[in-house]
Amino acid sequence: MKKGKCCMPQGCPQSSCMAYMLGLIGAAVFYIGAATSFGMGVVGFLKALVWPAFLVYELLTFVVA
Repeated sequence: MKKGKCCMPQGCPQSSCMAYMLGLIGAAVFYIGAATSFGMGVVGFLKALVWPAFLVYELLTFVVA
């Protein structure tokens, strides 16, 4: 296999990493923009780091319920 070629049928891991980073930036802007204090901004940044977990949880509660 040549270097730089992707062997995964669903796409290269770099594209999923880029999508996560764009989501992280968007979530950070949203949460920090909605913060009313510095402490809430810090909490917003931490939420932005784990936003996929929130998404999966909400999707599973929607599907199961």
